[in-house]
Amino acid sequence: MAPIRIEPQNAWSVATPAAESEAYNGPPRNLAAINALDFDESLLPKHYQILGTHPESKMLFLDFNILDSTGSLEGYMAYCIVSQRFTHVGMVPDANELAKNPKVRVFHGRGRTLMSGLGDAHTHFTWNGGDLGRLGELHVEEHVLLTARSAQCYIDSGYTMCFGAASAKEQLDVVVRDAINAGDIPGPRYLANGQEIARRDGDLVAGITAYADGPEEMRQVIKHHVKLGVDQIKLSTSGEEITEIRSAQDCYFSDEETAACVDEAHREGKRLCAHARARDSVKMCVRHGVDVIYHASYIDDEGMDMLRKNKHRHVVAPGINWIIATLEDACAFGYPPAKAEEVGYKKELVTAVGGLREMHRRGIVVLPGGDYGFAWTPHGTYARDLVHFQKLLGFTAHEAILAATAGVAKLFMREHELGAIKPGYFGDCIVVDGNPLEDITVLQDHDKLNIICINGRVHKAGRVEYVAPPVMGQDDNGHNIVPNMDFPEVKKQMQKNY
Repeated sequence: MAPIRIEPQNAWSVATPAAESEAYNGPPRNLAAINALDFDESLLPKHYQILGTHPESKMLFLDFNILDSTGSLEGYMAYCIVSQRFTHVGMVPDANELAKNPKVRVFHGRGRTLMSGLGDAHTHFTWNGGDLGRLGELHVEEHVLLTARSAQCYIDSGYTMCFGAASAKEQLDVVVRDAINAGDIPGPRYLANGQEIARRDGDLVAGITAYADGPEEMRQVIKHHVKLGVDQIKLSTSGEEITEIRSAQDCYFSDEETAACVDEAHREGKRLCAHARARDSVKMCVRHGVDVIYHASYIDDEGMDMLRKNKHRHVVAPGINWIIATLEDACAFGYPPAKAEEVGYKKELVTAVGGLREMHRRGIVVLPGGDYGFAWTPHGTYARDLVHFQKLLGFTAHEAILAATAGVAKLFMREHELGAIKPGYFGDCIVVDGNPLEDITVLQDHDKLNIICINGRVHKAGRVEYVAPPVMGQDDNGHNIVPNMDFPEVKKQMQKNY
């Protein structure tokens, strides 16, 4: 298919820097749009559970500033998790008695912030922080270990929800997702993807691509992915400037192919996401119902209007850090800024930022995350996206955090139990030594992520967290230091029954 390269005509081609925009101090503007998202119930992913949390485990959080991801800024002073889920937020009945119970893990806030674990809407566990072109050559045994390490890096970074955006090998995402859910390896809650599907004249990285030309072959490839156990399916509908042969303004899919992919995936109960930088790729996604649109750099006026009218059906995850890092950080890896600008990344950044700011103004849901795992977008730096949202896209810190918590929970279609600090929600939370609403960069500092919990159990907490604050005159072993836990033994079945 012949590529289409047409300069978009729109009112936001030159982005307004955040410093020049009007300061906004009101309630978060994106919460209503997030709540209004309405994916069809037939597309609900399987309800995965993470095993390994003991039913008698209890944790008590005292005197924390709670950022609850409901849009409220009200601070709570006490909080409790029992087993997997939050049971109380605010006043906790019998908190004093619980604090004396040696079987209850007690954490003291000391002015710190307790908030929901973060979420990433465009995750690549299987990217290796290096040359993606060589991933196809990597033996599967090594690649499984690499993928598991990426999963642990996400949870180490305070991320408890990740939405898979493509796997380098067709079943790696699925295998690692299942290992996390079995409690065998640490990692966030995960929805898995397969290899991204591209036409033979439109691939971006040959060794990690599933090829299909025409509606019927694309249907067959989607059916194959569904049999592998993926949760969503990825299309590669446009180009990427770094290839130098497939521009970000190229559109490689036809309307017939896109329509067939959506029909087949939705018939199988799976949502579709698409690498769609090009103007026509974005409009194709909206026209035919692709659920998650990645990048959307060159959206035009018509596409913006289409997206606004259908904003309850679509999420945009721009992966903006990839463009910024390619311009600013790739030089150390042999890709100088002059080269990045020459192939078009500076122009794309200006255009994309303007479009994304317009989406935010129009109430279109824009979520953070994307393309971490390249050499200059290394694993562990995921929270850079939140800073870009605030500094470039016109989000307040509160709006960026809501996008990364309540927004990704909505993408998971589990907003009733993930992404917020509320009774009945899963105990996926982080303790931050600082206030992210005042300085969102604190979420990039792993040393400031003092406690990380998932599924009501501690993934990370230093020894100091178990030492109660001293009370004058209360010696005589008045408070235990790391008390022994006398829990019944939990035995795991060693083999599956088939």
